[in-house]
Amino acid sequence: MKHLLLLLFAITISTLSAQSTCVTGTVVSDDGSPLISCTVISKDGRNGVVTDFDGHFSLCNLPEDSEVILTFNYIGYESVTDTFNTKDNWVTVTMEGGVVMEEVVVMAYHVPLIQTDMTQALSSASISNLKSSGRKRKAKRQPRQPDPIRPSAYNKLVPNAFLTTREAPISTISTDVDRAAYANIRGFLNRGQLPPAEAVRIEEMINYFPYTKSAFGQQDLVGLNTEIIGCPWRAEARLLRVTAQATDFAPASAPKNNLVFLIDVSGSMGSSDKLPLLKESLRRMSRQLGPEDNVSIVVYAGAAGMVLPPTAGNDTTAIFGALEKLKSGGSTAGGAGIELAYKTAAEQFIKGGNNRVIIASDGDFNVGISDQNQLIKLIEKKRETGIFLTVLGFGTGNYQEGMMQELADRGNGNHAYIDKVEEAEKVLVEEFNGTIQTMAKDVKLQIEFDPRYIDSYRLIGYENRLLNTEDFDDDKKDAAEMGAGHQVTVLYEIVPAKDYDEAVYVASLRMRYKPAAGGRSHKVMQPIAADALPDELASQNILWAAAVAEFGMLLRNSAHKGQSSWTQLLELAEANLGADPGGYRNEMIGLIRKAEGLASRR
Repeated sequence: MKHLLLLLFAITISTLSAQSTCVTGTVVSDDGSPLISCTVISKDGRNGVVTDFDGHFSLCNLPEDSEVILTFNYIGYESVTDTFNTKDNWVTVTMEGGVVMEEVVVMAYHVPLIQTDMTQALSSASISNLKSSGRKRKAKRQPRQPDPIRPSAYNKLVPNAFLTTREAPISTISTDVDRAAYANIRGFLNRGQLPPAEAVRIEEMINYFPYTKSAFGQQDLVGLNTEIIGCPWRAEARLLRVTAQATDFAPASAPKNNLVFLIDVSGSMGSSDKLPLLKESLRRMSRQLGPEDNVSIVVYAGAAGMVLPPTAGNDTTAIFGALEKLKSGGSTAGGAGIELAYKTAAEQFIKGGNNRVIIASDGDFNVGISDQNQLIKLIEKKRETGIFLTVLGFGTGNYQEGMMQELADRGNGNHAYIDKVEEAEKVLVEEFNGTIQTMAKDVKLQIEFDPRYIDSYRLIGYENRLLNTEDFDDDKKDAAEMGAGHQVTVLYEIVPAKDYDEAVYVASLRMRYKPAAGGRSHKVMQPIAADALPDELASQNILWAAAVAEFGMLLRNSAHKGQSSWTQLLELAEANLGADPGGYRNEMIGLIRKAEGLASRR
């Protein structure tokens, strides 16, 4: 049977050759790996193809029995121009990497770049068994088309329900400080749309805002604070706020940075709110770096390539020049890019420094490792190297938020969504240390409520950050990272039992974390007092956090919104603007009004 198949393939090739003269072969890097989506162009510009997933190409409709000049272009590799004879059965082209091209090439042709011909009917795996006296000939697969536009995707979100304290007295969570959801929601509302319910992650909305910091007066890297007030949307309940706050670096003592930007330049990144905004965002971030910091840039679109080798952080000419040359085009091989980025970071590893990969993408991985679970396993493996991760999301229309968040959570990292230049300024300049400098890792919070005083409770948000009770003391269990100076706010809606007494302690609060530099975990404990402050004595921190939580519940039309209304929410928010550095709270009030108008037409 095998010989019969080979004979059939040989006959097919012979037939195809009679119909159309081609140059067929493969393109590989200098280490022998295939180059995917490499452009192959004839000298006159009339014929062009791209290599497929195995690095194969077949350029046809060429003059019979002639020599043709072909040029091969690939991101981060030196262009190759060579002469080939159409009588050759198989050619192999090797390209040398490690150079910065003048631009990421997107060519125009007199005929379509991707041509459909009969060779696609052949299996490249089968034809590879054919032998010839000269160079081997191998049919190509149909080259991959540019990324399709897919709808935005979010991981499933099941809101937390009330739990009876006598049955489940302990609540344990990973205290992630991602804030991407708020910026994404803002984008929807500014476009005149209510966000989908899965996009409304209330804990990320709450933690988007800066709050007044506390002076903990302790030696721990992370301090704790608690506060209780009456619940604004449910008269019989209380609202508990737990704050975890990481210490900050003095500017002179901040670790040196080894940063690898992993930039998506695929076809899905072409719109103005993606690659152009991404480049401006990274330009602003780069200005925060110094001469002892190290920057590299890796891109991926079909395959991965280096466009900026390790460069001093203050060499903005080189960094900006590399960013400026980036163009979008092709499909998205995210897995290959991740591998190369971590390899680059490992080669430049700074002992005691901040070694970090920064992924900038819309999350639309669809070539190579594209399954979310496979990518997560890859990232989980990479976090063991001591290299941290920051994930920056861009764009509307096909933003894959679920993928981006999972990568950040599993890769010892954080996740931000950048919808405008001002957001880039906030995340990458104003909050620079908190975004890229990790102070504590595997941060977990655990509260044990006393059933004598608390009848039931509900954790607001954090639905995908829940941990099992036993995970708290398990140092092998991955949890959240906290950046330098970062705060985390956690809200619980609690219902007092009939014996509730404001003179007692109603719960025990525990926190566990590891220093970012490594070592065993530290444990912090403190009781939670029952006394609830009246609104006039409560901090603006908890009152504003309550307003943000209520905003999220109204956007989700939550079953737990109680007596919430848009009018009541506006009153609560407007009364607790405070100093409002950056104008972020005023901006939310404007968004509340937009949401109210949209909801009235729902």
